[in-house]
Amino acid sequence: MIKGIKFVTVPVRDQDRALAFYTERLGFMVATDQPFNDSQRWIELKLKGVDTRVVLFTIPEHEQLIGQPQPVTFYSADVAKTYEELGARGVEFTGPPVIADWGSSVAFRDPDGNQFVVASR
Repeated sequence: MIKGIKFVTVPVRDQDRALAFYTERLGFMVATDQPFNDSQRWIELKLKGVDTRVVLFTIPEHEQLIGQPQPVTFYSADVAKTYEELGARGVEFTGPPVIADWGSSVAFRDPDGNQFVVASR
């Protein structure tokens, strides 16, 4: 049976720039950074206490996915506080947090224009 999600892949143009953003601004830690082929590295990032990894890697022939809304939603115990803290670190948001009956959410972009959502659990 399926036990969980091992990793999600984020397509990026510049792995060094993406690595700096995800570690310095979003607070991810490097789990793996090793050569993959002549043009890319396999970079796995993790968050403390979370098993699922984020991989900064563009699957060959999927470059058109860079800069698109990504099918990944992160969660936070306090979306408004996360919005303030990440905004202070220079993270670009599409707007302020939205509050709905089910909870709250806010969308941000990485340096490649990939868009993600942070939502309440």
